[in-house]
Amino acid sequence: MTTHNELRLLPWSGPEGNPCYLSTEGSAGYLSRLADTTEAAQLEMSGELLEYALEVLGDGKAEPNEVRLLAMDMTEALRDVRRVAISRGHRLPLTDLPACEGGDEGPQLPAAAFG
Repeated sequence: MTTHNELRLLPWSGPEGNPCYLSTEGSAGYLSRLADTTEAAQLEMSGELLEYALEVLGDGKAEPNEVRLLAMDMTEALRDVRRVAISRGHRLPLTDLPACEGGDEGPQLPAAAFG
């Protein structure tokens, strides 16, 4: 039986909206590569949507329906980005982090953790 940390949260949902997981020991398989490609596309699209949102909200002339549609698109993008972050967080190697001594910085992650 695999543990939760051995399962990869995939960047898409099942037919009923439930999360999908992949049990794998590496990233060379077809589904792992497909998930990597999908995550990259989701992150790219969310960046483009953010730029569009800044334009729409910045001009002050947006119609209510346009703002509502933008909010719905931003909600979907945020859901995708959150799923990617959770998936990548679960795949980080477990290490013993030193206790912070009065610093406000929190734990330090390697640059590779951010894709």
